[in-house]
Amino acid sequence: MKPTLQAVADAVGVSRSTVSNAYSRPDQLSASLRGRILDAARQLGYPGPNPTARSLRRGFVGSIGVLFTSQLSYAFTDPFAVRFLAGVGEAAERHSTSMLLVPLPTAVTDARRAVENAAVDGFCVYCVADEEWALDVIRARGLPFVSTAPRDDAGPDERYVGIDERAAAYSAAAHVAGLGHRRVALLADSVLPDAPAGPLTLAGVEQVPHPTTRGRLTGFGDAFAEVGVDWAELTLVNAPGNSRQAAAAAVAGLFDQPDPPTAVLAGSDVLALGVLDALAAWPTSDRPSVSVTGFDDVPGAAAAGLTTVRQPAEEKGRIAAELLLDPPANAADGHVLLPTALVVRDSTGPVPRS
Repeated sequence: MKPTLQAVADAVGVSRSTVSNAYSRPDQLSASLRGRILDAARQLGYPGPNPTARSLRRGFVGSIGVLFTSQLSYAFTDPFAVRFLAGVGEAAERHSTSMLLVPLPTAVTDARRAVENAAVDGFCVYCVADEEWALDVIRARGLPFVSTAPRDDAGPDERYVGIDERAAAYSAAAHVAGLGHRRVALLADSVLPDAPAGPLTLAGVEQVPHPTTRGRLTGFGDAFAEVGVDWAELTLVNAPGNSRQAAAAAVAGLFDQPDPPTAVLAGSDVLALGVLDALAAWPTSDRPSVSVTGFDDVPGAAAAGLTTVRQPAEEKGRIAAELLLDPPANAADGHVLLPTALVVRDSTGPVPRS
């Protein structure tokens, strides 16, 4: 039989609570008595109190969950996600708290179970779409959460840290429009669930379910509307994932058409770098001159000469975790918008002469 705390207590001739104190409150025992208890535990093969049961008794787990919609590997390969998680980890370390990554499976039933069963004290909700059910499950568990995608209907007590996605995207599009570009493609990943790679027709940006993508596309559209280019005149391109390969596949054939786009505005640096990969594959003598912008300013953007919108990834993660672990007394201080900046590099320029 598996050795128990009671077996150790019987072997030493002390109470169960005394054995428990040897592990959780050693200052309550003499060094000699604690040594006898731990020696007996080793001889019996007793590993110590069950951490899960101990967490239930204390009322907290000592871990925060990071909830996101992508596969688990995304957290370790996407450059922005890596920097965000570094910020979360920095704050968690300061609070002696661990971190649990909770990816949401595609099937809603499995995703709901993942949120319901996660052993955490609260959630950082990272890049999750308009799936109110996920927040409802968290609320039903009585757990706090911090979102990285501020919502228009966020209540006064909800905590979030993010950026003004629409205004940030507008700055990149206004820069491109100011260079004279009017034939423009907007590239984003997973614009619609299960949408194929390539050009996609949407009556309006309100059809896009993901709030971050919707905000950036709206900002792009705002800037071009100001120079007389309507939404219907913009080429919307879907990439089936936020990767360079997905972006290159999405724009395949885009520049072979009559009157191809002279600029591509991507919803992330990773997608923008994929567009640059696709352009680099063309023969030098026949390569189209296309301006490309990204978003995030991840490591690698500067080396590629990519014009992009810079946002503070690690600071976003750090503040998200701090809001969760050390919530402010004033609810209004739980609404944090971080600054962004347009970084102009060599990947954008004036419309080429015909």
